[in-house]
Amino acid sequence: MIHPVILSGGSGSRLWPMSRAGYPKQFLALHGNTETTMLQATAKRAQGEGFAPPLLVCNEEHRFIVAEQLRIAGIDASDIILEPVGRNTAPAVAVAALRLSKQNPDALMLVMPSDHVILDEEAFQVAVCKAANAAQQGALVTFGIKPDSPETGYGYIQRGDELEGTVSGVFNVSRFVEKPDHVTAQQYLNSGTYLWNSGIFLFSARTYLDVLEKYQPSMYEAASQALDNSQQDLSFCRLDAEAFAASPADSIDYAVMERTDQAAVIPVDMGWSDLGAWSALWEIEEKDAQGNVARGDVLLYDTHNSYIHADHAMVAVAGMDNIIVVATDDAVLVADRTNAQDVKQLVEQLKSDGRDEHNLHTTVHRPWGCYRGIDLGERHQVKRITVNPGERLSLQMHYHRAEHWIVASGTALVTCGEKEFLLRENESTYIPMGETHRLENPGKVPLQLIEVQSGSYLGEDDIVRFEDGYGRSPQS
Repeated sequence: MIHPVILSGGSGSRLWPMSRAGYPKQFLALHGNTETTMLQATAKRAQGEGFAPPLLVCNEEHRFIVAEQLRIAGIDASDIILEPVGRNTAPAVAVAALRLSKQNPDALMLVMPSDHVILDEEAFQVAVCKAANAAQQGALVTFGIKPDSPETGYGYIQRGDELEGTVSGVFNVSRFVEKPDHVTAQQYLNSGTYLWNSGIFLFSARTYLDVLEKYQPSMYEAASQALDNSQQDLSFCRLDAEAFAASPADSIDYAVMERTDQAAVIPVDMGWSDLGAWSALWEIEEKDAQGNVARGDVLLYDTHNSYIHADHAMVAVAGMDNIIVVATDDAVLVADRTNAQDVKQLVEQLKSDGRDEHNLHTTVHRPWGCYRGIDLGERHQVKRITVNPGERLSLQMHYHRAEHWIVASGTALVTCGEKEFLLRENESTYIPMGETHRLENPGKVPLQLIEVQSGSYLGEDDIVRFEDGYGRSPQS
């Protein structure tokens, strides 16, 4: 039995403005004309005979998004482990290995980032079977992608001799190398012995932990303490924050794979991409006769080899080649396709300028549903709120604002002070400043309402929670 371990801690800043820290690329349906998100696609490709339910490790701020996307996909996770702080992939996998080893020390772990695309899933399954055979013999297996171009955005693996005692097609790792310049990447391509480093691994929990304890004892100890002192929070495993924060931050490659003589690699051609930039999405998507990829309401004239994504309003482009245009309702990105990696620098500039566009979309997801900002003034704010059937917001109050609620569709159960009452379509109510209140959807369809806030301060941190069904802190 193979245990999929899905790592969902990335922010995907190079795919801004679609991907943002509060709702990064793994939660988006970016590839193809499908509503399946990258997280859902990752979980689905490791389902069926021979696979156990997946274990996920994610940022605690994303926990309800992860759980909801798995529910929509019809996938039951064996566990969702919450990282209180990011420490790169090696400690995250250590915690997962420790968790699995409590039931079976020799459990096989298929470690996958949540935000990769694999076009040929049959080739992936064949490689997984080979890797499982080698992992049972004590190998730490990584999947090396057969390169088709001198790519400078990936790390490389040089394969050595074929690994003895396992199925054919599994090789010893000669060395790992960093992202090369173009000349070096071309030399790697010409040699035929170098592979792109996919960041996907398969090994047993016991083997990984033994090697980690040998080479990174402080990381092993921190992961052990973080799990031993963890707490169950609803359906989530919340790691001990102090213990996990004490762990060194490092990747699986640096902490384990580059140090051990048990590293092995399987060369595979499976249509893989880590979608590290908009240019990568252009490369794998189906193009029109002019080499363009157009998503959404897009109008093109005399435009070639470009990626255009219109999330809300129409986008029109004329007389331009090799560009990227991505338009959301609050930001527009225009970039040369060859400089797509530079988008990360724009995101860093947004952070340093104190702007919030790097973090949240205008639609913000919450465990009970979502809200979307419609208008914002000096002393007022208008939101469209969606509450999923059977869900409810926390019992709360605000020091600095009052609220008007108008039901657009569905039914609302409202608590305001000592009163509890129903609101139906086109009905409204007023929540005074400082009054305890709650909003709930008792119906079978989503509740849609318009909220008009007024007051001297309208920030999301003006929330005092008295009761919450989602384990969130009393003070937002």
